[in-house]
Amino acid sequence: MLVMRARDVAFASRPRVAMAERLLYGGRDVAFAPYGEYWRQARRICVVHLLSARRVLSFRRVREEEAAALVARVRAAAGGAVDLVEHLTAYSNTVVSRAVFGDESARGLYGDVDRGRALRKLFDDFVELLGQEPMGELLPWLGWVDAVRGLDGKMDSDDDGGGGGDHRDFVDVLLDVNETDKDAGIRLGTIEIKAIILDMFAAGTDTTTTAMEWAMAELITHRNAMHKVQDEIRAVVGVTGCVTEDHIDRLPYLKAVLKETLRLHPPNPLLVPHVPLADTEILGYTVPTHTRVLINAWTIGRDPATWGEHAEKFIPERFLNNNVDYKGQDFGLVPFGAGRRGCPGMGFAVPTIEMALASLLYNFSWETRPVDRRCKSGTSSLDMSEVNGISVHLKYGLPLMAKSRIITAPTCENHSLNDGLRTACIFLRAGGGDVSQPMTMRLQ
Repeated sequence: MLVMRARDVAFASRPRVAMAERLLYGGRDVAFAPYGEYWRQARRICVVHLLSARRVLSFRRVREEEAAALVARVRAAAGGAVDLVEHLTAYSNTVVSRAVFGDESARGLYGDVDRGRALRKLFDDFVELLGQEPMGELLPWLGWVDAVRGLDGKMDSDDDGGGGGDHRDFVDVLLDVNETDKDAGIRLGTIEIKAIILDMFAAGTDTTTTAMEWAMAELITHRNAMHKVQDEIRAVVGVTGCVTEDHIDRLPYLKAVLKETLRLHPPNPLLVPHVPLADTEILGYTVPTHTRVLINAWTIGRDPATWGEHAEKFIPERFLNNNVDYKGQDFGLVPFGAGRRGCPGMGFAVPTIEMALASLLYNFSWETRPVDRRCKSGTSSLDMSEVNGISVHLKYGLPLMAKSRIITAPTCENHSLNDGLRTACIFLRAGGGDVSQPMTMRLQ
């Protein structure tokens, strides 16, 4: 792919997108910032302090706890009927919130159900607006961002975030950079901090939820693949009842399911546009400066020249015997882009997705609702109609029935225990009923 590899530097900038200019404070974020020193340093701050392999690993406890909470919410649904998209969105939002704002602030944001739902709607509206062209004058400036963590108040305080090191949340890091340029060679003001935080939510919640949504939809409509991945997960996890990230690397079919989902349903079918920094020649054509170059990840992932005659079909097995990956080296699969402007959050998103999928597939059997207007003719065929935006979602969500497995060994739930254990394993009655006597087990 010439634009993302051979001519990567030439096409490394971004166009001025009207809606992004308004919502992201004139391109002071990372995704839409023009190529230059500000973008390089802002991206470096995000990678080093939030998205590096070391930092992503440090959020393992967050992912495991929130996946257990996701399972508990689904299990508590009346009659097993759930709109899974709502639960997946809550999971994604909370994982990102805890990484960006820290545990205490995230609990304040999402601990209250109504407040959490209102905040999720605000971010949903933000992502929807970001994918639209403006029609008339927008509402006044998005002042609600200031209240996400009492950010303005925090910036005026003398609090240094408390704890330092890996225990500092991402906002603390941004505020430190605002105080001094020793970290990055740049100063981040209020506007830059807000724009970068919005980036983290737009990229970290909407795209992650979209990938999980389509993975579950494809598995629901391909029962053989569903049974294969569930058999794999249940064989690896066994009767411990607790899915942890130690299990994930031993789940090659689950990883193949995710790759196949991202191939057919890249969260952003059209990647964020590129523009050349100057007049550039490519394949004998002169591309003038400021020309928008759109990369169609959706079409690339369905190209028969790369994927064969069954390119349109969901076949996870195609990834079991090859090394094709989405990390930017294989240009037939570019859901996260590639090159300098590839998505730096890929390493954060993938384990978040894998942990949720493994937990849901281990703990429940899944069916579409027997009679639902969103299911064709009341059968088990899920309506796969799409609704377009910056991400492509299922038009009617995921109206599913979740049936708890009969587990005779402990299963993970979150509990507040007197001895300070963060997670307990509890026995469930046959059929996944009420909790009986708890058996605590420390997580390593």
